[in-house]
Amino acid sequence: MAGTAYGIPWAMARKIIHVDMDCFYAAVEVKYRPELKGKPLGVGGPAESRSVLCTASYEARKFGVRSAMPSATAKRLCPQLILVPPNFDLYKKESYAVHSIFERFTKRIEPLSLDEAYLDVTDSEHCRGSATLIAREIRAQIQNELNLTASAGIAPNKFLAKVASDWNKPNGQFVIRPRDVSKFVITLPVEKIHGVGKVTAKKMHDLGLRTCADIQAKPLEWLKERFGSSADYYFRVSRGEDERPVEMGGERKSLTVEETFDRDLESIDDCLAALPHLYGDWERRMSRGEYRDRIRGYVVKVKFHDFKGTTHETSSRHWPTEADFEKLLRNAWERRKKPVRLLGIGVRLESEDAGGEPEPEEEKRPWQLSFRL
Repeated sequence: MAGTAYGIPWAMARKIIHVDMDCFYAAVEVKYRPELKGKPLGVGGPAESRSVLCTASYEARKFGVRSAMPSATAKRLCPQLILVPPNFDLYKKESYAVHSIFERFTKRIEPLSLDEAYLDVTDSEHCRGSATLIAREIRAQIQNELNLTASAGIAPNKFLAKVASDWNKPNGQFVIRPRDVSKFVITLPVEKIHGVGKVTAKKMHDLGLRTCADIQAKPLEWLKERFGSSADYYFRVSRGEDERPVEMGGERKSLTVEETFDRDLESIDDCLAALPHLYGDWERRMSRGEYRDRIRGYVVKVKFHDFKGTTHETSSRHWPTEADFEKLLRNAWERRKKPVRLLGIGVRLESEDAGGEPEPEEEKRPWQLSFRL
């Protein structure tokens, strides 16, 4: 029988840090343009372009401005909002510097985007093996060397670490110790579960589910009848369980990025306005690996407001442009023309040792884009 720590399996008793940069794109803009400091700032296209914001500074958020909000709406909420176009080359440069700091403490790093990553420091000898002290030191080095701030969550697994990183934002950290997991999750609002947006939260509230304790009280079959394939996820994380390892290696079969939006994207124009941000993230991750010669096709995933989803893909060995993804996105949207809660783009990759041989027959079935909850 597997051993336990504080009543949970050793496999779950890892030391995981989730580092999340504070308003990263906006903070980078302020770093290089100090005259913007302290002013309400949005990173996105002009209000008349139907663009949506990649992010907003904390000064802008006081007016209700949020990421994924149309620039026109943000400008109405905050007339003094300063809109600057995204500069992904600059963000990539700063992101690389941040990740270089991570590597001083562990090699087990799973980048999620330009501005966040999971770190497994279970076996790290830095800071006397204390994950709390490691997180504090990482944040200090980011601030001292890069003039940027980061928040961090420290916990026994990825789900809880991500929840914790949002607890003391900005420029703070929060620890969930193994012995405190059960007590912590029972009062955790369902809105704090990653992947639960406003639509899902309302559905849960209508069913009497307001905290993880409420979800715990329901049988798995009851949840499946109401939430489909997401039920297993809600069942596990409501108990603070998440056995996913920090993925740092192994051969990739795909490389995708996805975003669940704070508010549904109502039209195809809204979806297209969100595409440059996704594409920049995807391109950065692709550029960090030697994947160009392994591309077999690319795909767009759309998840609608009612949780029904669709994917649209094409076979190709060429590096897809933003225009290529736009074409797929338009085709995917046409299938339902409903408000969208999640967009994903990515490529599928052939095996490194494929050597140009024909694909096995079973590999020719439609590829499903992995969905990161």
